[in-house]
Amino acid sequence: MPHYYCMSQQEWAAQALQSFDAVVGATEGFRSRAGQRRMAEQVAHTFAQAQLGKLEEGGDEASGGDAPAPTRSIAVVQAGTGVGKSLAYSVPAIAMAVARGTRVVISTATVALQEQLVNKDLPALAARMEQPFKFALAKGRGRFVCKLKLERLATGGTAEGDAPDDDLFAEEEAEQRAKRPRHESEARMKFYASMADALATAGWDGDRDTLDTPPEPEVWSPVAAEASSCTGKHCPVFSQCTYYDRRKALVAAQVIVANHDLLLSSLGARLLPELDNCLLVLDEAHHLPATALQQFACEADLSRLTWIDKLSSRALRVGALVEVEEIADIPQHAARLRTALTEAARLVMDVYGEELRAPRPGWGGRARAQAPGVPTRARVPGGVLPAALVEPFSQAAHHAEGFLDALRAISKALRAEIRDKPDEARRLSTLYAQIGALAPRLEAVHAAAQLLLQDAPEGAVPAAKWFTLEVDGDYIVVKGHASPVLPGNTLRHQLWSAVRGAVLTSATLTSCGQFDFFLREAGLHGDAHVTTLEVPSPFDYALQGTLVATETTADPREAQAFTAEMVDCLLTDLALVESGALVLFTSRDQMRQAVDALPTAMRSTVLVQTALPRAQLLARHRERVANGEPSIIFGMQSFGEGLDLPGALCESLFITKLPFAPPDDPVGEARAEWLRAAGRDPFSELVVPATAIRLAQWVGRAIRTEEDRAHVYCYDKRLVRTSYGQRLLKGLPPFALERRSA
Repeated sequence: MPHYYCMSQQEWAAQALQSFDAVVGATEGFRSRAGQRRMAEQVAHTFAQAQLGKLEEGGDEASGGDAPAPTRSIAVVQAGTGVGKSLAYSVPAIAMAVARGTRVVISTATVALQEQLVNKDLPALAARMEQPFKFALAKGRGRFVCKLKLERLATGGTAEGDAPDDDLFAEEEAEQRAKRPRHESEARMKFYASMADALATAGWDGDRDTLDTPPEPEVWSPVAAEASSCTGKHCPVFSQCTYYDRRKALVAAQVIVANHDLLLSSLGARLLPELDNCLLVLDEAHHLPATALQQFACEADLSRLTWIDKLSSRALRVGALVEVEEIADIPQHAARLRTALTEAARLVMDVYGEELRAPRPGWGGRARAQAPGVPTRARVPGGVLPAALVEPFSQAAHHAEGFLDALRAISKALRAEIRDKPDEARRLSTLYAQIGALAPRLEAVHAAAQLLLQDAPEGAVPAAKWFTLEVDGDYIVVKGHASPVLPGNTLRHQLWSAVRGAVLTSATLTSCGQFDFFLREAGLHGDAHVTTLEVPSPFDYALQGTLVATETTADPREAQAFTAEMVDCLLTDLALVESGALVLFTSRDQMRQAVDALPTAMRSTVLVQTALPRAQLLARHRERVANGEPSIIFGMQSFGEGLDLPGALCESLFITKLPFAPPDDPVGEARAEWLRAAGRDPFSELVVPATAIRLAQWVGRAIRTEEDRAHVYCYDKRLVRTSYGQRLLKGLPPFALERRSA
C-alpha cells in the first residue's frame, strides 16, 4: 500500500480522535472514561482503514483480477453498560465522514434508541462539534401516508378527477363496508377525513408515528405509501408527497439514523447510501441475526384466495385500457394458480392434518387447546418437501411467475401512459395503486413456493419449512412457510459483501465470555478483516450488586410444580420491596399465575405489561417511586431489553426462570436437527450461547449508573447447579453471589 495512503489513514484517525476529545472536554460535568476513549479509538482506526468505493470490474483478487479489491474494515465492539457507546462511535464516525466526504448510516434495533439519537444525542453533538453536519431519520415508506389514497378514502372514493368507469375502488370499498358494523365504517371515514384535513392545513406531517393516536394496522394499511402502489415522480401529487420530502432530507444529511429492518429490506433499493461508499454503525447489533431471518423468511396463505380473482379482473381491465398484449395469459395463470394453491392446502391436510389438528404443546409438555388466531404447526423434517406436495407448489411457482410477468408489463405501460398523459395522471395512478395493493400477495406466494421447493446441495443446510393451521372466524386457514436457517450465510451474501467499513456494537455480543457465537450468527466468523474488542463496564458490580440464586425443590423443566413454588418465593421477596422493582417472566402463562396469586394488599403496587401501554406504565412507575411508594413492574421479553430504570426505579430485579427460547420455534428446530445429523450438540452450540446473551440483557436492567445499588434474584437453580449454568454465569457481570434454598 502506498506510503501516502497510510499517512492519510493515520491523519484521519488522529483527527477523529481529536474531535472526540474536544467534545468530551466541552461537555459540562462529563467525566472522561478510559473505556469510552478506547472504543472511540477503535472506531476511528476501523473507519480510517476502510477503502470506500466499488470493486473495479475484474479487480477482485479472489477472481484473479489485476487490481486488489478495496480493503474492508469491520470492528465488533462489546461495550458494557455505562461505557457511553453512543458518543464513542458517533463522534469519530461523523468526524471521519466529514473529513472523507462521505456519510454515516447508524442502524439500531429499537425505536427508543432511534428517538434518543435523533432527538437528543445528535442535536447535542451538532452544537458541540467543530465540523457542521446534518442528520436525518430514515423510516420505511409504509410509515408515511399516500396522499392520493387518503383523498379517495376521505371522500368515500369520489376524489376529484375520478372516472367512474375505471374506478376499481368502489366495489372493494362497498364490500369492506358491508363486512363492518355501520358505526365502525363511519368512524373510519371520519378518521380519514380528519387526517386529510390535518395534512392539508399542515397540522400533521404525514408520518404515522406523529399522530396523537397511531391507528391500528388494518386502518392504516389502506392509506400507507407502499412501494407496490406508488408511481413515484409520475404521481399527480408527487410534489406534495411526505415520503419523498423525507427522502430529500436524507440526501442532504451526512448522518442517517435507520433500523436493522430497514437496512436489510432496502438493500439495493437506493433508499439509504450505497454501503460500499459510506460508514456503517450497527448499534444493538445482537439483534441483527434474528432480524435477518425475519427479513428473508417467506409465507403464503393457501386458503384465502379471493384476491387472485380480484387481481386478475383488475389486471385484465387495466391491461386492456393500456393495450398490453400479455394480459391474454392472465386468466389461465390466475385459474391455475388458484387450483394449485387449493390442491396444496388439501394435500397439506392429508399429509400433516393429524399433527396440525393436535393440541399445541406448551411449556413443560402440557397441551394447550387450539385458540382462535393461535396457529398449530407441522414442520417438514429435513427440509425435504413430501413428494405429493412438489407438483402443486411447482405449478403455483410457475403460474405466479407468469402472472407477475404480465403485471410487470402492465406496470411499465401504465407508467408510460402517466408520463405521456399528465392530464390523466390521477386516474391512471389510482389504477396503478389498485393493482399494486394486491401484487405483494402474488410476490409472497411466488417466493414461498420457490423456497419450499428448494433442495439444499449436499453438505449445505436445508431451509426450514413448515405449515400452520389457524382458525379465523368461520375459516380454517392453512399457510406454507419457509426460512433460511443460518442467518450468518444470509448476512454474508446480502450485507457484508457490499460493506467496506462497519462498527457493530452492543452491551451483549459475547456469549459465555466469547465472541465466537455472535460472529458465526452475524456472518463474520473467520473474516480476516474483522477485529473484536471488549470494553468492560466502569461499574463496580461486586460492590454495587448482589445476585441471589434461589434453588427451588421443583425442577424448572416441570413447569407446573416449578411455577407454583417459584411464585410462592417471588411473593415473599416482593413483600420486602420498598421502591422500584422489575419482574421478568418467560411466558404469559407464568405471569398470569403470578398475578392471580398476588395478595390483595400487593395488587395496587404491581403494574402489568399487558394492562397498560408501555409509556403510560413507565410514567406511572416513575411517579410512584418519586413519591416514595413501592412500585413493581411485571413484564416479559420486551421489558428485558432497552428499559433504562436507574437508581430507585429498579433496586430489585427478579428473573423467574432462565430465558431459553420457546421450544417450538421451527427455524431453531430445523437448525438443531441439522446439527444433530452432523453429530453436533445443538443445546451446547445454539441454545446456551443464545440464552447467555438474552440473560445478560435481562440482568443489565439492574445497574445503570455508578451510584446504583441493586439485588438481582434468579429462581432457576440450573444457573448454579449445572455446567451450562456456570457458562451462563461467566457472561454476567461479576456480582457478589448469594445462594439460598427456597
